Amino acid sequence: MTKGRLEAFSDGVIAIIITIMVLEIKVPHGSDLMALKPLIPVVISYVLSFIYIGIYWNNHHHMLHAAERIDGSVLWANLYLLFWLSLIPFVTAWMGENHFAPVTMMMYGFIMLMCALAYYILQTRIIAKNGKDSKLSQALGADFKGKASLVLYTLAIGAAFIHEWISAAIYVLVAVMWLIPDKRIEKVIDN
Repeated sequence: MTKGRLEAFSDGVIAIIITIMVLEIKVPHGSDLMALKPLIPVVISYVLSFIYIGIYWNNHHHMLHAAERIDGSVLWANLYLLFWLSLIPFVTAWMGENHFAPVTMMMYGFIMLMCALAYYILQTRIIAKNGKDSKLSQALGADFKGKASLVLYTLAIGAAFIHEWISAAIYVLVAVMWLIPDKRIEKVIDN
């Protein structure tokens, strides 16, 4: 299988994940603006998860663009990532419908942690296939943001039982951290 086919398959799965998430937002039964009030937590959780899915899609694209070769272990690692990403619509809806209750915030963090771990595994499999001197390996370096994300998600899981808004703030922090443009891979590819 070529990396182009792997990327196309992944793009399709990610598009379906986003579609499932938006279908969870139910149309209100009233016609005034107050009818939207109960949907605020649902929409907030959707926006956060949409941003996360977008971050994964963007970084996945750049990572595969930097890869020169893939093998069976990369295919399985990619499926592992897609499995965890496919659970985001469930925890997003659960969290929004229950107004960010502590258990739902903890489970959201667990799924985010597993997505980050799966992405790290995929990244290491691609580097293993392409070598320590590969473009991707050079671009990632020590991968501070990736490792910091794992630590922050773990903290957010525990923080959900102290106060759910601490947990929410950590999830937003991680998203903002990744929204800041990271040109590491682009710089290496362009050279």
